[in-house]
Amino acid sequence: MNVQVSTRGRRRILGLIGLLALTVIGVLLSLALGARDIAPGVVVESLLGLRPADDYETLVVVTERMPRALLALLVGASLGCSGVIMQALTRNPLADPGVLGIELGAAFAVLLGILFFGVRGASSYFWWALAGAAVTAVIVLAIARLARLAASATISLIIAGAALSAILGSLITLLIVRDTAVYAHYNYWSIGQLNGRAGVIDEIWPFALVGLLLAVPLGRPLNALALGEEVAEGLGLAVGRWQLSGAAVAVVLCAAATAAVGPVAFVGLLGAHTARLLVGGDHRWLLPYGALCGAVLLLLADVACRLLPGNGELQVAIATAVIGAPVFVVLARGRRVVPA
Repeated sequence: MNVQVSTRGRRRILGLIGLLALTVIGVLLSLALGARDIAPGVVVESLLGLRPADDYETLVVVTERMPRALLALLVGASLGCSGVIMQALTRNPLADPGVLGIELGAAFAVLLGILFFGVRGASSYFWWALAGAAVTAVIVLAIARLARLAASATISLIIAGAALSAILGSLITLLIVRDTAVYAHYNYWSIGQLNGRAGVIDEIWPFALVGLLLAVPLGRPLNALALGEEVAEGLGLAVGRWQLSGAAVAVVLCAAATAAVGPVAFVGLLGAHTARLLVGGDHRWLLPYGALCGAVLLLLADVACRLLPGNGELQVAIATAVIGAPVFVVLARGRRVVPA
């Protein structure tokens, strides 16, 4: 038994190392590929300061592509970790900040700040996003608690999230069409793009880092909650306190990601399920795996968007939606949420 546990632990550690290596490869690809490809040697020299500071390729790597890669990692890790927590708290494998409407709740609150209070800047957006995400999360978790009493708990929660998203989307449209300046500002922020946002990292990384660090001690409590509230209480867990703590961390992470780039769908879902495939159901490992999987997925999706033929490039939020929607349908069919 001890040998099996030790072997499993080694495999999980090796898996983390593998994900970190994949992250490094993804960052190098992000720095090298784009409208104009840059040789890997030039990328490394630029990062090490071995090229002139005013060299064109160095400027592209350091001032444009590096901030973009770091932002992808930050947003992806936040959404991936948030997805793991939301699935654990709702005991629903289809839960995701985007699917449940929490990201749109954050976006709606940011729009209110822009429209009525002239809010500008990602650090200011964060507090509005935090309030909007918190209110939406309270509604979603209340529905989740009520839905557990029904046989169709999974579909009830997803339908509730879809309904919330539809309502919030309609309200957002109603507000922005009345003011062209607000429409332009909100549309640029909410489109889910990573390029041209170098200054956002300095404003957002403290919030994302705090959220990721606060997620670390949630592993054992989430494992207990996965067994059911009664069993968790029998094990001595303060169920209400840990549920509130988990929800607060998920909301902080979602708010940080949304404030940075706007709503980006399905990253939490994809990151959490990829992590579960790799490491199983132990949340002590799922949380770091989910964060890394989300970071790598968003980073590679952004790289893929640059390589598509044609003028311009696809926004990463569109790419994650195109990838995530079929995965969501497959998962839903597997859970018999939609008819075969």
